[in-house]
Amino acid sequence: MKPFDFVQPATIDQAFEVWTPGSDWLAGGTNLVDLMKTGARLPDKLIDITRLPGLSAIETLPDGATRIGALVRNADLADDLAFVRRFPMVAEALLSGASGQLRNVATVAGNLMQSTRCAWFQDPNAACNRRAAGTGCDAQGSAEDNLALLGWSEGCIATNPSDFCVPLVALDAVVEVRGRNGERDIPLAAFHRLPGDAPHRETALEPGDLILAVRLPASATAFAANARYLKVRDRTSFAFATASASAALTFDGPRIAEARLAVGAVAARPWRVAEAEALLNGQAPDPDLFDRAAAAALAGARPSARNAWKIDLARRTAVRALTLAAAGTPARLPAFPASVFGGPDREPAHV
Repeated sequence: MKPFDFVQPATIDQAFEVWTPGSDWLAGGTNLVDLMKTGARLPDKLIDITRLPGLSAIETLPDGATRIGALVRNADLADDLAFVRRFPMVAEALLSGASGQLRNVATVAGNLMQSTRCAWFQDPNAACNRRAAGTGCDAQGSAEDNLALLGWSEGCIATNPSDFCVPLVALDAVVEVRGRNGERDIPLAAFHRLPGDAPHRETALEPGDLILAVRLPASATAFAANARYLKVRDRTSFAFATASASAALTFDGPRIAEARLAVGAVAARPWRVAEAEALLNGQAPDPDLFDRAAAAALAGARPSARNAWKIDLARRTAVRALTLAAAGTPARLPAFPASVFGGPDREPAHV
């Protein structure tokens, strides 16, 4: 591992004082430290932010919004019963990610900042425009099939690996950021960038920016009774999604009043399409309606060398997520959160 400086500031102000170009913020380190071990990430300085005050609370704000501090652990958020009742599909997504041990360490902000699991990004000997601008993209035309379907460019075909971010995008989450010029909000829908001709710019953050919190609007709680996250993966535990979807509905009698739908593991950011949601609004739920909405969500999808099958998988995942959401949020999270093997007929493991 490349030698680096290690600093532990006591306040946010001190953290900005010690930040210099080439620095990385360190929280749980579940992704960053792995990348440092392989040589895919080579910071000159690590700034440990785990001691910074004011970043570890889950709060309800005066306007009814929910504010989640950047250092809140994934496990703690998924175990907060008040949060689970308000945002069940977010909890379901959190519990479907990584392992219990990693969720005990991983943080909310770190989840937002996860790097792609593309094999060529992870390998410092491979050409990767995301890791080293202008070097090329060895993933293009490769035999790898779990690559992007939407929003990719000749410069990068990687996908975003986060489970957590998919329901957050569907619920209009906002990221609170502090930079060298003060604080600002970034809608999560605009937080992760599509690669275009600058794949190395993965997010809307500027150098030195620090995530303070994630905020969910009060209006997002309206979906609690009919909200689900579904994840299709190679194995039920500790695997990244091949396709995933968050679906949330409100009803006016027998008809859908408002719909939210976001698809994961298909692009460099969680994929939400307003036209797909508009198809659902005002309609009575049925399989054909859900199929049309899912097709609209995947409109424009184009495969690379070997992953045409993934378009149909993503569409079916979205349909099933909508079907589960229409059936209602279970009183308890299923034994296998977000899994195709989970369901209300199975014994719950999490209350």
